[in-house]
Amino acid sequence: MVAKPYSSSHIAAVSSHFTTMRLSGDVKERLVNLLCEELDRLVPRMEDETLTQDPERKTLDDPRRSRLNYNRTRELMIDRIKNVDSVGSAAVQAGIDHLETHLAQLLRHAAEAAERDRVATIKPRHLDRALHNMKPEEGEEEGESVAEAGAAEEFVAGQAGGLITATGLLSMAKSIARMGVTKDALDELLYLYAEVLEDLEEDIRNHAQLGSNPVHFIESINAMRGMMTLGWIRARLTRAAEHAKGRGAKVIELQDIIDSQSYASE
Repeated sequence: MVAKPYSSSHIAAVSSHFTTMRLSGDVKERLVNLLCEELDRLVPRMEDETLTQDPERKTLDDPRRSRLNYNRTRELMIDRIKNVDSVGSAAVQAGIDHLETHLAQLLRHAAEAAERDRVATIKPRHLDRALHNMKPEEGEEEGESVAEAGAAEEFVAGQAGGLITATGLLSMAKSIARMGVTKDALDELLYLYAEVLEDLEEDIRNHAQLGSNPVHFIESINAMRGMMTLGWIRARLTRAAEHAKGRGAKVIELQDIIDSQSYASE
């Protein structure tokens, strides 16, 4: 029995997380075909790599790295549901993605703690420090800081070429602001980010000379660090979302970005 391809409406729904632009009907159909063609290339390669690692294996696996077990994760999620009857495959996939992101964060913070102790083994005290560092701030919901940091890390990883795009920012905005964002609002945020970054660079150049005020120089460096770790964008998105919610809107618009507070050091 031949499997049915993705529906064009499903591809459109998934695509909305990666672009702010509408897709024409022909483009949706073409994307369905292109994804199926990519599977034509991907599956045989994964099959060869799986059998290279284990010639006796009968199930296709991810040969690049170990992932959390799908069935075990599904069973664990079923044990924890209260108001629904079952757990769908999309929920399991989302759960695995979330848990692996959480695991990566735990290990990153714990590894940093171990490095500060100048040891090569992560020990319980390092994990305790990691948990302390990842604890939500007062007024922040449980898991919110993990989601925001994960979104920022994914966003930064996607901008390896050094160019921050509206498409990459949209994905980050939906995770941090928990709201949709119009294209005009994203364009304004990118413009403001570039403007503030340029001012900070000029400030650092002006105060990097010998004899200049070291306090101002350090403040500028700290502000630049906040910009490069996307703390400034997170703060602006959060304030813009609060402004939008205050007027009863479900989408962040241009005026919300403009009316959000001016830049302050993170």
